[in-house]
Amino acid sequence: MFTEKIVFALVALGYLRFNSSEFFWVFQFQSSAMVNKPNETMRVIITVFVGFIFGFFIGKSFPILPLMKLNMKSAFVHDSSIVGNKSTGGSTQSTNDISSSKNNTSYSTENQNMNDSSKIWVPSNPKGAERLPPGIVASESDFYLRRLWGKPNEDLTSKPIYLVTFTVGYDQRHNIDAAVKKFSENFTIVLFHYDGRASEWDEFEWSKRAIHVSAKKQTKWWFAKRFLHPDIVAPYDFIFIWDEDLGVEHFVAEEYIKLVKKHGLEISQPGLEPNRGLTWQMTKRRGDCEVHKQTEEKPGWCSDPRLPPCAAFVEIMAPVFSREAWRCVWHMIQNDLVHGWGLDFALQKCVEPAYEKIGVVDAQWIVHQSVPSLGNQGQLDNGKAPWHGVRERCRQEWKMFQTRMADAEKSYYKAMGIDPPNFTDHH
Repeated sequence: MFTEKIVFALVALGYLRFNSSEFFWVFQFQSSAMVNKPNETMRVIITVFVGFIFGFFIGKSFPILPLMKLNMKSAFVHDSSIVGNKSTGGSTQSTNDISSSKNNTSYSTENQNMNDSSKIWVPSNPKGAERLPPGIVASESDFYLRRLWGKPNEDLTSKPIYLVTFTVGYDQRHNIDAAVKKFSENFTIVLFHYDGRASEWDEFEWSKRAIHVSAKKQTKWWFAKRFLHPDIVAPYDFIFIWDEDLGVEHFVAEEYIKLVKKHGLEISQPGLEPNRGLTWQMTKRRGDCEVHKQTEEKPGWCSDPRLPPCAAFVEIMAPVFSREAWRCVWHMIQNDLVHGWGLDFALQKCVEPAYEKIGVVDAQWIVHQSVPSLGNQGQLDNGKAPWHGVRERCRQEWKMFQTRMADAEKSYYKAMGIDPPNFTDHH
């Protein structure tokens, strides 16, 4: 019995420590224990020796085991206090503390991860990816088509550096076929289908390598907001976001890009054929220059010759954006305003100076055929043609966008404690 008590004392009151090449067992037991018989004394000595040898091999097996002390009394008291609190309905944390803990969960997790060197936490990673090592984070993507077999690094024989998108209906397929042929293999082609007939375009060879996205009765700005996130189109130097009813007989995409780069345009469009009805003088093609960035409008339309629509202005039917400009514009597009009306006046906010970096390319020009195909996707209302309802929605969205932009700017300047700039645009 006495020997069993000694063994129990070794386990319950001893601790193991191994530091570098040193190791030892420390035993704590009551000094009042007496050994009266020689054979009992020998048994105790043998037990201690065996325990010592056992501890030696344990220490050698776990050289990094930290110093651990068993304080059974304090542990018992601690457990008893917890049980006591539970049984009496008490709480070790006040309601306010719990609420504060919930509110600071994110901060606490971040702080804990930063203090624990064994856990990965990289604040500079994209939001939500802080727990990943930076080398595995893939924050950008593309529209490059890949194989289902072979080595991934052998999938792509070329990587287009430009992107063009058309929002299309099947009835305009021949016009789109003519337009696509104006874009070289340096362009990725994306078709946004608003009529649900995406599978019927295989009569065109280029369609087999194009990206097709289909959603019935949706506009190009609805598609652009959802499928052209800046991190998705990051590989492309320029992004063309075009309508389906554009005549391109006098347009070549590669030549257009050369002029855009030459004149430092971040946001641009081809000049429009002047023989058709035009709303804005700024987008009218000129025959005496490669590019123009300013114009004269009707009296009272421009409060400043460097502001829209006299400068820093293109229309939304055939805009072309640099990668950097598109990142800003994408964030400005409102998720629920699908027609994009009002964007043309606000594009100037995304480049600086806008009157130098927004312009119209006259040497490469197009014709706006004004085919109301998407307008016909509307709904009859009190005997009115479907396009009437679509046009009314466009006007409403324009007003809503203007109000949101004005309110957002006022809120910003108020928060900064400064007076807002005093200028107005023609609306």
